[in-house]
Amino acid sequence: MKELIHKLVRKYRTNCPFDIAKALGIHIRYSDLGSTTKGLYYHKLRRKFIVIHDGLTPEWKRFVCAHELGHDRLHKGISRFFIEEHSYFSPGKFEQQANRFAVLLLSEGKPPLADETLEHYLPRIGLPKETALFFNRKTEH
Repeated sequence: MKELIHKLVRKYRTNCPFDIAKALGIHIRYSDLGSTTKGLYYHKLRRKFIVIHDGLTPEWKRFVCAHELGHDRLHKGISRFFIEEHSYFSPGKFEQQANRFAVLLLSEGKPPLADETLEHYLPRIGLPKETALFFNRKTEH
């Protein structure tokens, strides 16, 4: 996953998920997705879409965009609903992978400072503090 992210960042010269999605031809839309859904990714008529809940903070919108971009890059052709209903795979695994992708993408090229805590590091790189759950400093950098 790290190599995939490194290639994306090198190719598009940014780790901004919005810029990368645009370069990949993924359309980003905003909508009220309710209180439990932050975002979703889908294909329709050969077009790709990321839909982000419009009530999120800018930091969360950025993280959600990166997360959904992770689904595009890591889980091509896989429908979560298909997995839940027709196989033994846990969709939780794919969500965890997309969260890891988002954290790695958004922290690419921005390593923590010596002795910097996650409490200080995450806001410095524009990540919501709640994303600390998806971050493992010992294996990520």
